[in-house]
Amino acid sequence: MKNSKVKGLLGLLVLLFAVGLFGFFGYDTMDDIKLGLDLAGGVSITYQAVDENPTSEEMSDTIYKLQQRVQNYSTEAVVYQEGSDRINIDIPGVSDANAILEELGKPGSLIFTDETGKTLLTGDQVASAKAGIIEQNGQKSYVVSLTFTEEGTKAFADATSANVGKRIAIIYDNQIYSNPVVREAITGGQCQIDGMTDYTEAENLAGTIRIGSLSLELQELRSNVVGAQLGQQAISTSLKAGAIGFAIVAVFMMVLYLIPGVAAVIALALYVGLVLIMLTAFDITLTLPGVAGIILSVGMAVDANVIIFTRIKEEIGLGHSVKSAIKAGFSKALSAILDGNITTLIAAAVLYFRGSGTVKGFASTLAIGIVLSMFTALFITKGALYALYAVGFEDPKFYGTKKDGKIINFLGKKNICFILSIAVIVAGWALHKGQTGYVLNYGMDFTGGTSTNVTFNEDMSLDDISAKVVPVVSKITGDADVQTQKVAGTNEVIIKTKTLDVEQRQQLEDAMVENFGVDAEKITAESISGAVSTEMKKDAVWAVTIATVLMLLYIWFRFKDIRFAASAILALVHDVLVVVTFYSLAKWSVGSTFIACMLTIVGYSINATIVIFDRIRENLALKKAGSKQTLEEIVNLSITQTFTRSINTSLTTFIMVFVLFLL
Repeated sequence: MKNSKVKGLLGLLVLLFAVGLFGFFGYDTMDDIKLGLDLAGGVSITYQAVDENPTSEEMSDTIYKLQQRVQNYSTEAVVYQEGSDRINIDIPGVSDANAILEELGKPGSLIFTDETGKTLLTGDQVASAKAGIIEQNGQKSYVVSLTFTEEGTKAFADATSANVGKRIAIIYDNQIYSNPVVREAITGGQCQIDGMTDYTEAENLAGTIRIGSLSLELQELRSNVVGAQLGQQAISTSLKAGAIGFAIVAVFMMVLYLIPGVAAVIALALYVGLVLIMLTAFDITLTLPGVAGIILSVGMAVDANVIIFTRIKEEIGLGHSVKSAIKAGFSKALSAILDGNITTLIAAAVLYFRGSGTVKGFASTLAIGIVLSMFTALFITKGALYALYAVGFEDPKFYGTKKDGKIINFLGKKNICFILSIAVIVAGWALHKGQTGYVLNYGMDFTGGTSTNVTFNEDMSLDDISAKVVPVVSKITGDADVQTQKVAGTNEVIIKTKTLDVEQRQQLEDAMVENFGVDAEKITAESISGAVSTEMKKDAVWAVTIATVLMLLYIWFRFKDIRFAASAILALVHDVLVVVTFYSLAKWSVGSTFIACMLTIVGYSINATIVIFDRIRENLALKKAGSKQTLEEIVNLSITQTFTRSINTSLTTFIMVFVLFLL
C-alpha cells in the first residue's frame, strides 16, 4: 500500500512537472508563432495589369491563382482586386517586402519554345514548380521539378517526343531562363530541369515558373510593410479573457467532478501548452479569431473528460469500487470519444485539402486541437486520475455518484420541437427577406468595399486610430465593420469600409480634414473586391459537401444503420440553419470568420449527436441480450443518460465565450 502511494505521488509529480515544462515551452514559443495581419501586420503588395482593359474573368482567375501561390507563406494571406486593373496581396507574419517580391517572382508571360521559336506550352499549363537537391555519388545537383496540368501533360508529351536530342527553351518575359536538352520523351506529366549552380538559382527559377502561369501579365505598383489591424489592447484583452475563462472552467470542473475535475485541469493545462508548441511546429499563422478559437477549444477539450467522468459516476452508482469504476469509465467512454473525434477529423482533413484561405487555416487548428484533446483526455487525465487514487483519494465521495433517475420522454415532445424549429427558420428568413431583399448582411470579405488611404499630420498609434478615427468613419458609413492598417515608417493609414458612394467618399474626406486637419490632397480612395473570391466560396462549398458525405458514410459504417447517419446530418443542417437565421435577423456582418463559426458548429453538432448515438447503440445491445424496452424507450433513456453531459459541456464552452463577450 505504501509502495502504491509512493508510485502515485511520483506519477503526480511527473505530470505536474510536464505541465510546467510544456506550459513554459508553450509560453516561450509564443514569440515564434506567426501572427496574422490583425495581430502583427505584414507585407502588402499591389500589382497592376500590363493590359489596359483586363476582363473580369482574367482578373478573377489571376486572383485565384495568386491566392494559391501566397498560401505557401500563410493560409491567412489574402488576395483581392483594387479598382479595375489592380490586385492587392496581404501576407501576414513577414516584414521584408523585397524578399517576398524576389521569391514570389515577377508576374509576366511564360512560354516553352522549340529551337525554331515555336511556342509548345504556356505557363498556365504548369501546375507546380519546386526547387530540390539531388545527391549522386557524393555530388549535389540542383534541380527544379515541374508538374503539369492535364492539358499540359499532353502538350509536353507531344513536345518532348518531337524534340528528343534538341533543346526546349523556357522563356519568361522575353528572357531565356533555361534551355535544357530533351533526353527522352516525357509522358508522365512531370519533369526535372537541372544545371543550376546553387539552390538559390533553382528556387528563383521555380518561383519564376510558378508566377508565370497567371492569366495576366502584372507589374509591381507598390509594396509596403503594414502594421497590425488591431491594437495591443485588443490582443492583451483576448489573452486576459483566455486566462479568466480557463480559471472559471477549472473551478467549475473541480466543484462539479471533485477529484476527476482536478485531473481534468492538469490535462487541460498541458493541452494549452501543447497547442502553442504545435502552432509553431506546423508554422500556422495565428489571427485574433484564431486566438478566440484556441480559447474556445479549451471549452471543447473538456467534452471528452465530461463523458469519462459521467461514466465513472454511473459505475460508482451501480455499486462498483472506485478503481474498477475508473477503468470501466474510460473503457465505456472510448467509443463515443473516438467516433465523435474521428468524424470531425474527417471533416478537418477534407477542409484542409479541398478548401483554401480561412477554411484551410481553420482546418489546421481544428485538426491539432482534436488530436491533442484526445491525447490529453485518454492518457494524461487517466494517468492523473490513477495517480490521485494511489495517493489516497480512494473514497467514492471524492468522485460522486450518479444513478438512473426518471426517464424523460423527449420523443413525446418531438412534434412540438419540429414545428418550433421550422417556424423559427422560415419566419426569420421571411421577415428579413421582406426588409432588405437579402438573407444575410455580407461584409467586406464577401462583397468588397472601399479602401481609403489617409496621410495624417502625426504618427498615430493603432489604439488611437481605433478610439478616434474609427468612430468618425463608422458614423459616416453606418457600419461598425471598419478595418484599419498603418503603413510602416509613414503616417499613412489604410481604412477599409463597405462600398461607399460618391457622396459618402466626399463626407469621409471632409471629416478627415475637419477632425484631424488632414491635407485633402493626401486622401485617395479605391474600390476593392472581396477577399473571399468566387473560387474560394466554391472550394468551401465543395469541401463542406464532401466532408458531410464522408461523415455520413463513416457513421453508417460504425453504427450499421443508415437512420443514424441520416438523422445526424439532418441535426447538423438544422443547427446551421438556426444560427444562420439569427445572423439574418440580427443583421450581423458576415465575413470570413463566419465560415469558421459555421464549421465550428458543424463539429459541435456532429460530436454531440455521436455521444447520444453511442449510448443508443449500447442500450440496443442490451435489448438484444434480453431487455424488453421499445426503441422509443431506448432513445429516451439514452438521451436522459447523456443529458447531463450535454449541459455541462455546453456550460464550459459558454463560459469561455461569455468571458470573451464581456471583455
